Amino acid sequence: MSLTIAQPRPSLRSAAPAPIDLGTVTPIRPRRAPVQPEHTEAPTSPVVAPQRNRSLPEGTEARGFALYVGLDEEKAAAAGTTLAAVVEQLKALTAQLVPAAETYAAVAVAAEHSGGRDVDVVRLALQDRSAVAARKQAEKPEPEETGVVIDISRKRVTLDGETAPLTYKEFELLQFLVLREGQTVDRSAIIDGLWSDDEDETPNERTIDVHVRRLRSKLGAFEEIVRTVRGVGYRFDRHADVAVRYASTPSPDLF
Repeated sequence: MSLTIAQPRPSLRSAAPAPIDLGTVTPIRPRRAPVQPEHTEAPTSPVVAPQRNRSLPEGTEARGFALYVGLDEEKAAAAGTTLAAVVEQLKALTAQLVPAAETYAAVAVAAEHSGGRDVDVVRLALQDRSAVAARKQAEKPEPEETGVVIDISRKRVTLDGETAPLTYKEFELLQFLVLREGQTVDRSAIIDGLWSDDEDETPNERTIDVHVRRLRSKLGAFEEIVRTVRGVGYRFDRHADVAVRYASTPSPDLF
């Protein structure tokens, strides 16, 4: 005989789940949708007007330019070209950059072996205003100088445009006083400054008086620029009729 063992039926009710320890839970806040900015048109760059050429007079405008090229046929040939070829290349470049541009080339003609910088010859031949003005200024005679001009750089003194016949030592004496303008220089200082390294016999104070007297006689009507300070020495006094021209660097005897 067979024996059947009945298996227990599972309960239809599921068992309650075991509690889960969640600890401290941070509540999750819902995210807000990002605020979309209102649509605005992108700013446009302002139109900048071209700057005006400040060298132009008011009420005028630039209509072109002139390019002066200093180049003769020999230099062009040495470079393996000709003047005509250079002109054509420049015109072609202009047309490439600005197709609407118009060009005109003029050849400057000058006498053979006329000297000077080529570009200056070209500017004068084509009657460039500034070049013509510069030539006229250079050819203008210098105004006649009046009064006394003591030229330290050239070691020369002119009186009303005429060169004073000063000896080298007389000019050195005048320069010594000029470089100490307004100061009274005693005779011993003049001797030390002008005759300290001289191979000739050193003069005494009376000899200095003789040198000053000769110097003043050659200054003619302007002799008073070298004043005598009695009992002390001499002083250079400048006035409206006296001009002093210095060298680019001070004279060594200034120090």
